[in-house]
Amino acid sequence: MSSSWSLLTLFSLVATGAFAAIGPTAQLTITNANIAPDGLSRSSVLANGVFPAPLITGNKGDAFSLTVADSLTDTTMDLVTSIHWHGLFQKSTNYADGVSGVTQCPIVPDNSFEYAFSVPGQAGTFWYHRLVEHDFDTVMVSGKFSIQLYVRGAYLLISVSRGALVIYDPADPAASLYDVDDDSTVITLADWYHYTSKNAPAIPAPSATLINGLGRYSGGPASDLAVINVTKGTRYRFRLVSISCDTNFIFSIDNHKFSVIEVDGVNHKPQPIDNVQIFAGQRYSLVMTADQDVGNYWVRAQPNNIAATFDGGLNSAILRYKDATVADPTTTSSLSLALNEQDLHPLESVDYLSDKTPGGADVNLELDVTFTGGLFAVNGKSFEAPDVPVLLQILSGTPPASLLPNGSVQLLPPNAVVEIAIPGGVAAGPHPIHLHGHTFSVVRSAGNATYNYENPPIRDVVSIGTAATDRTTIRFRTDNAGPWFMHCHIDWHLTAGFAVVMAEDSEDVPNDVHPTDNWNALCPAWNTYSSTTGITQGGLKPIKAT
Repeated sequence: MSSSWSLLTLFSLVATGAFAAIGPTAQLTITNANIAPDGLSRSSVLANGVFPAPLITGNKGDAFSLTVADSLTDTTMDLVTSIHWHGLFQKSTNYADGVSGVTQCPIVPDNSFEYAFSVPGQAGTFWYHRLVEHDFDTVMVSGKFSIQLYVRGAYLLISVSRGALVIYDPADPAASLYDVDDDSTVITLADWYHYTSKNAPAIPAPSATLINGLGRYSGGPASDLAVINVTKGTRYRFRLVSISCDTNFIFSIDNHKFSVIEVDGVNHKPQPIDNVQIFAGQRYSLVMTADQDVGNYWVRAQPNNIAATFDGGLNSAILRYKDATVADPTTTSSLSLALNEQDLHPLESVDYLSDKTPGGADVNLELDVTFTGGLFAVNGKSFEAPDVPVLLQILSGTPPASLLPNGSVQLLPPNAVVEIAIPGGVAAGPHPIHLHGHTFSVVRSAGNATYNYENPPIRDVVSIGTAATDRTTIRFRTDNAGPWFMHCHIDWHLTAGFAVVMAEDSEDVPNDVHPTDNWNALCPAWNTYSSTTGITQGGLKPIKAT
């Protein structure tokens, strides 16, 4: 083996995260390195030296021990970190949810933190990503609005490492529907930027779509595309994960159909489709039979905010049958069966839909989202992370009514049915809304005027649509004590204040949540780092619209 071939192969692996899965016990070392997933090299953030971050796997009921070590050095990006395990309930381990400013202080350089948690009742497709906040100036653009934002760098994740997390169920009720479900059937979709957060231009539009960490950009080289290998006659469970900062995609594979069997970690009755719109943070399990002629077929991820062309392999990957020639596909797309969210019905029922009238829950909330002067506000308040994490405030005895940030903490009683309605028409939509610590029933989806309290879809990220007539409505039960973040999963919008904290059963948190000594050491280390560097959490700055 020549050294040049070896280096080229290693670079390809680094760019695509093409290493074996890890977990449920593992270390993630967060470092900086130059990578070129679309053919243009820039500095980025890697976990264990790969991008996307390594696939983490485990089985239902496993105890996870994931130690995150911060070895970041590139000052053009954030040097502190925390990891959110998206979709995991973290029951009794709220301190491991990984939200800087809400459930922990960030991990500072040359330090580490062990995220230890169990998943007793969960299986399915999840993911993980950094979720940190500190001050720096940046910018944003969304939809038809070009807005220059001089704001804190809250949760701005252009440069960060993100990866899929799969929890397998040995007793999966859908196991008879597929033959293959392994590392090779996980598909990640991402938007990619040719600059880091702090160096973003006035209009930070994504440069490329990456499928499994590879893609091409307009005017760029014909760099490698991801290849998904299949064998004719075999049924595959593709676990589709959006690890996007902003972009939503319409996903399809030429000449192939799917059956949706899982949504955001929740089993659903099989639903036939040939394409699905997937928003930032969402996940779907799609069963596909490789029933076409042996050959190459385009895998397409049509973005909403990048040129939607597929010319030259843009926004694409390749589905390659065994024994097919190694060549780019020549197939064309013809779609007719898009997923309608309200056609999804979970396999198992929930106990909080007995009152089937809108507003018939124990607690009924309306989140009125506005956009003024370059800031989003929820019920009149833009979210700013407090100096002391909300969980630490609760554990320190702060009265519930005094929890900070003032106006951004919603108190919820224990064992209550909660219904939240979010009116549509919010600027720069559609907005994907994620609630930590829970799944919820979507009793009214965007684009629908009717309510479904019989068998609505259950998920943890929902789009609230774009129409002023939309009124996306969700229901869940407060069975998980702790402060849980609820926010738009478009990074720029979270940065601009689109978030609240649901403080659930806060009076019982000290009895239910018992942080580790490792967690207790995070804030002293952060305070020392902050006083030395001048970096702080929170602090919105004036914003100028352009």
